Amino acid sequence: MDKPGLKRLAALFWLAGGGGLALKAASLLAAADALRPGDWGPWWAAATGVAVGLVKARYLFTPSCRRNLERIDTLHNQGSWLFFRKEFFFFLAAMIVAGATLSRLAQDSYGGLLAVAALDTSLSIALVISARVFFTPPHRIV
Repeated sequence: MDKPGLKRLAALFWLAGGGGLALKAASLLAAADALRPGDWGPWWAAATGVAVGLVKARYLFTPSCRRNLERIDTLHNQGSWLFFRKEFFFFLAAMIVAGATLSRLAQDSYGGLLAVAALDTSLSIALVISARVFFTPPHRIV
């Protein structure tokens, strides 16, 4: 696969992760709301997740995306699996297992559902916002 294709694949993967986490967070927030209808907790958890996600996007995920694009530019062998470093996939697998475990443990716990929903929302926002790096020329990214 050529370098632009690797970059598109990385962007697709990044956005799919953000979308999946957004759906998971919404499900957790709905479950929390079902436990305590009308309570403000889900709104606070969502707002906290968005605020933390914006910070993560700016200071953690956007620089990470930039470094990955720079790494792709230096590749000589362009196998389709190289859109992220192999270590990233091990880290991702661990994060998926951790996220699934946390969600399972949070079931029927109002506070647990809110905490995991806030975490998932923050990650979703960070992934989606930082994905702009994949679509913006390098000199225009702030």
